[in-house]
Amino acid sequence: MSNNYWDDEDDDLDTEVSDSQMDGSDLLKKLRKAKRNDEKRIKELTEQLETLSKAQRERTVKEVLEKKGVNPKAVRLILKDIDDVSEESVNNWLEDNGDLFGLTQTKDAPQASEMDRAALRQQDVITQGAITPDRAEDLNLRMDQADNLEDFLSILRSQE
Repeated sequence: MSNNYWDDEDDDLDTEVSDSQMDGSDLLKKLRKAKRNDEKRIKELTEQLETLSKAQRERTVKEVLEKKGVNPKAVRLILKDIDDVSEESVNNWLEDNGDLFGLTQTKDAPQASEMDRAALRQQDVITQGAITPDRAEDLNLRMDQADNLEDFLSILRSQE
């Protein structure tokens, strides 16, 4: 898209001009040529930027779809609907339209891993025989009320 309002034919006019004016027209021709070259380069760089941006958007969407296990053909639909492509925006689009591809969102609590379960079992074993504050108060009260050494020893043995 050039905003040139002159024709290339105008650059080569054969009019008789003095030497001082000739230098000015040569300079003008060079400026016009440089401007055309710059416009051409800008157009090439703009096209290259658009191509790279499109490829990056597609790659971002494909990566998210692969993580979710969705058919990669959905890229075209997603790119039509989303202007600003990011992992979050693609995830939001999938939440809204995932039923089109058979993608169901599970809101269930995540399953505990085997390591988590083992840690919970260890906690249960440790706390199972532990003395809670109410049991400690009860033990202290019973020991205070023991009349003789045998009662005291039987109370201690019952706690093992």
